[in-house]
Amino acid sequence: MEARRGENMMHLDKHHEPRTNGTLLRQLSRRPFQLNRLIEENLQLFQMYCNPNFPKPFSFSHLLLNRKYPVGPCKTFADDSGLVYPEWKTELDKEYNRLLETANREVNILDFGAIGDGKTDSTTAFQKAIGSGRVKVIVPAGTFLVKGLKLPSWTCLIGRGKGVTTIKFHPGAPKKTRLVQNADFRYGNDHILVEGLTLDWNVERLGQAEKTSAGNNRSSCLTFAHVTYGWVKNVEAVNAGLHGFDVSSTRYHYLGDGFLAPGRSRYIWLDGITASGFGDDGITTHHSDYIFISNSYCFHPSGRAHTEGFSNSNGIEIDDGSRYVWLCNNATTGCFGGVEIKAHHNASAASHVHIYGHLSVRDNRSFNFRHIGHHKGKDANSKSANHIVAANLVSIAPVFTDLYKDSTPRSLVVSAYQNVVINGLTAIGDPDYDFKGNPVIAIQYRAKNVVLKNINISGFKNAKRIKGKDRCVLVK
Repeated sequence: MEARRGENMMHLDKHHEPRTNGTLLRQLSRRPFQLNRLIEENLQLFQMYCNPNFPKPFSFSHLLLNRKYPVGPCKTFADDSGLVYPEWKTELDKEYNRLLETANREVNILDFGAIGDGKTDSTTAFQKAIGSGRVKVIVPAGTFLVKGLKLPSWTCLIGRGKGVTTIKFHPGAPKKTRLVQNADFRYGNDHILVEGLTLDWNVERLGQAEKTSAGNNRSSCLTFAHVTYGWVKNVEAVNAGLHGFDVSSTRYHYLGDGFLAPGRSRYIWLDGITASGFGDDGITTHHSDYIFISNSYCFHPSGRAHTEGFSNSNGIEIDDGSRYVWLCNNATTGCFGGVEIKAHHNASAASHVHIYGHLSVRDNRSFNFRHIGHHKGKDANSKSANHIVAANLVSIAPVFTDLYKDSTPRSLVVSAYQNVVINGLTAIGDPDYDFKGNPVIAIQYRAKNVVLKNINISGFKNAKRIKGKDRCVLVK
């Protein structure tokens, strides 16, 4: 497959099947690769050029919470299907089998009075069917209106597929409500599966409201907050006020760089999911550990969670305090950032993030790694922006965007992060699109120990190739 010029350049539309991402990436990559060899090569590059002794943030929160939320180095593996996955997936698979064995009572939502006509409020029927958990709730074809669903531990919510089974917000649901969430943010939940559904946040119910979100981690299609062992498979999130999918802690914390937030989610796998029309990000993580996102697709946000023209709406965002996150064979289009790894100035940066395969088409900044407020001048050095490994990245035709009007396009930006390995980036520009003298790649703002290998840039009109070569190691 070729990314051609002008209007014939590659496009991804709403019908794109995310499970084809891996095949597209192999076709578009300018360098053949063998996954296990690539994984080993990345490890060697990190050991050769990066500083493994990056100081660990010191804070009372770390002293108090490190024992409760331990993390440690994890190996990366690949299977014959092309899935690159973390070592801890083995544990997650065992817990998945435990969930299926424990939630062995199967009920159909229709037996509790639900009506999938897109008109009837079925909230009570869902509440009765879900009960206190240990149940597999089957939702047949149809559109079911609810005012929000809360899932207890040991619960499976299973539909008949995207576009076949739809759970949609009732017109009377408040803006702050989450469409589907776990039941107990304070004490946490475990072992929850959501599969085979379209989740429609029904943003139209808000009319012409200027902003579609109500603050913190509210207003999303699906939120896991303080969940251990969770799975979301083949689910579509439509027109979320804030996020399509949010893997989060009890609440978003902004208590400073180095702070380790409590109430973390851990061991979560999002696979085959799709998000569109989201007010902020399609898929996001906050203050959580051991997250795996694969074979997913996020496209065309509304940006309406932000002031118009200042919408930092990313396809996939690995945000404040997230640790040990793996991404494999995902795709984005029409977003501010394809993949953004970051933190706000008053939060710890996401760290230990691994990307193996991502296709970004016509995003503003395909891959954007930064710790806001720790970049230059009198800014404090980041205590936490550390450790990113990314391979087999494809950036096609990054563009200017109305989402964030003052943002110039890039294929890759690294700011403030240390110890970063990028091994395999294919950046293909549109020869008919004026890049206005901007760099395709920028390594900047206190970035350090950044390794670039197998970088292929072509097709850009009026563009610089790499800004900040003095801040990185270019390996042939």
